[in-house]
Amino acid sequence: MFRMVILTALLAVAAPALAEDDPASDRVEVNGMTMYYEVSGKGDPLIVLHGAYMNIPSMGEIIPMLAETHKVYALEFQGHGRTTDIDRPITYPNLAGDVAAFMDAVGIEKADIFGYSMGAAAGLRFAIDFPERVDQLVAASVAYDYEGWQPAFRDFVPQMSVEMFLEMPFAAEYRELAADPDGFPALVEKLIALEHEPMAWGEEVEALEIPVLIITGDADVATLEHSVAMFRLLGGGVMGDMGQPLPVSRLAVMPATSHTAVINQPALLHAFIEPFLQGTTPKGFFE
Repeated sequence: MFRMVILTALLAVAAPALAEDDPASDRVEVNGMTMYYEVSGKGDPLIVLHGAYMNIPSMGEIIPMLAETHKVYALEFQGHGRTTDIDRPITYPNLAGDVAAFMDAVGIEKADIFGYSMGAAAGLRFAIDFPERVDQLVAASVAYDYEGWQPAFRDFVPQMSVEMFLEMPFAAEYRELAADPDGFPALVEKLIALEHEPMAWGEEVEALEIPVLIITGDADVATLEHSVAMFRLLGGGVMGDMGQPLPVSRLAVMPATSHTAVINQPALLHAFIEPFLQGTTPKGFFE
């Protein structure tokens, strides 16, 4: 979930191809918009959800790395990248509904989900609203409650303005892929409104039965305490080596990592994500 602070880092997020074959691209009608998506790799389906103001290329190398062992469906959300905008606010329930409609449109009954930032919150909301359609969820840089954001960020939200974003180099880059090159101000207005959307999903998170991998930077936009609290809601934080199986959910903390640096470490991300999706765990002395 991501916010204003992401802008300064996005210019450095390149996406050199690691796979031998280029991803297949297509468009599909989803809830009144024309959604752009790319498919790469083979294996069980894995849907990748980008952050606010982002697109598929700005997710970087993690997509082709995941495509080495999964069939990856990377989509672009409402008004982002090559997906058209519609006369509708961007909210987490709306984004979750778009993921469900996308899956219907391309014939996916159930999938693993990997989301970053806004995409992680959308993935979490999707798991809450459509639990039968999620195998496992990877949520990088996420919060389940507005109070989980760093105080500095919560103080900054009321200061956000469309004009502030229009001065960013990112505004010019938007035009290169956008379905509507002049649509950036409208997108910014909707994403600022998203920052004010109430979030208090603790009871719904606690009720989840699917495995969840929480990934956070140690200097992320969500506090470390909030990430640990989410992990505990999902059954984590117990002592291993006591003869009981480990919880199905996991927590990974990336050192010396700000919010915008999370997606810029694909090798470390992959080292966390792939064992989780495969269900493998490190062996202890007593196993």
